[in-house]
Amino acid sequence: MFNQYFKFTSKQRIGIFLLFIIIITLQLIYFFADFNQYEKTFPEEKKWLSLQKEIDAAKETKYKDKQKVYTFNPNFISDYKGYKLGMSVEEIDRLLAFRKQDKYVNSAEEFQKVTQISDSLLKVMSPLFKFPDWTQKKNDFKTEKKEYVQKASFKKESIIIKDINQASQEDLIAIYGIGEALSSRILKQKEILGGFVSMEQLEEVWGLSPEVIAQLNSHFKVIMPSGFKKIAINDATLKELSQFPYFKYTLAKQIVTYRSMNGNFNNIEDLSKIKGFPVEKAKIISLYLEF
Repeated sequence: MFNQYFKFTSKQRIGIFLLFIIIITLQLIYFFADFNQYEKTFPEEKKWLSLQKEIDAAKETKYKDKQKVYTFNPNFISDYKGYKLGMSVEEIDRLLAFRKQDKYVNSAEEFQKVTQISDSLLKVMSPLFKFPDWTQKKNDFKTEKKEYVQKASFKKESIIIKDINQASQEDLIAIYGIGEALSSRILKQKEILGGFVSMEQLEEVWGLSPEVIAQLNSHFKVIMPSGFKKIAINDATLKELSQFPYFKYTLAKQIVTYRSMNGNFNNIEDLSKIKGFPVEKAKIISLYLEF
């Protein structure tokens, strides 16, 4: 009964023989071949590792360094800054109401008296306060205070109004309430616009409070440069209009389309009829345009 399972043809015997040879060959390769993977090394690997260590060390040093803290005059504190420092809405409103009376706080104690903040919050905020030098010396001698008032009034009368387009960062920082960050924003906005044409454009600079803008208006004015060139709204191309800071590409395209279908614009009122036109800035935009 089992003999039929052991009878093979010549082709079957050759196949079985070849199968045995393959099995034996694979076994020999498995026992004698080395399958360990060698780690590839590169000549610049050590340089990369040392550079990475330097980068990691620089990051750790950066994180360890304390952030620079800028002092400020609390009379010109904004709602956002007061909130970030821990003041409540009521405390901020008390200060704003006090300032509307054209009054100033000249010490941390007066600031607490007006805003009614807690002692613990005052302890955190007071190191950041920066008052004018004369406020710290006014209690020493009354005569010095009178002398200061006379000098201050004299300086107020002799203020030299400068051109805002020629102002340097040092000129801007000299204004109370303006530091390095705000002065950089003002200069960057001037660069984007190609120069201010109105002092109202300072309201577009983020972070400037109404009090600081009032200070800027009392020390600076806009003098239009002799080489200032207005945009001919009826002849300007789509590319020229889209590069104008107050126009986006979509609005510039609508202006060109409207002009080709309805004729030239006669005034800013005609231009403001276009959908998407920033009507609230029409007065300033008109200073850049030529009809």
